Amino acid sequence: MALPRKLAQFRDMVNSKFFVYCLETFVKYFFLTEGWTVGRVWGVEGLWNELAWRRAPQIERMNLCLLESSEKLWLYRVEDPVIMVEVKPLPDANLPPSTIGQVFIRRLMSGDQVLARLCDSQTICQMADGMRSPKFS
Repeated sequence: MALPRKLAQFRDMVNSKFFVYCLETFVKYFFLTEGWTVGRVWGVEGLWNELAWRRAPQIERMNLCLLESSEKLWLYRVEDPVIMVEVKPLPDANLPPSTIGQVFIRRLMSGDQVLARLCDSQTICQMADGMRSPKFS
């Protein structure tokens, strides 16, 4: 009888707002230029292995970008176990010719660092639907 009770307690913990808050706070962020895409991903145990993890890494493009020198930098959110991301230009992107084939992002940002970057006086913040923050208009 102890097992069903423990399962019920676990279910209640997972459904609690505190647990959801804890899961959402353990994320990292990075900015990526429009026309670039994510390639390989490294976790704490090396190159991300979808067979071992039984899933792809959680990487989500947010609907927020920075406009900097006529370049759009999209904000991406990744889960905590991710420690490095390979990014590369899309093959069909209309980008100026460059010798850069790929870049490795090793310094993923915390939420506080993202906020500091968004509040930078040199930055124009734009939502995906085209609305700009009143502060930056």
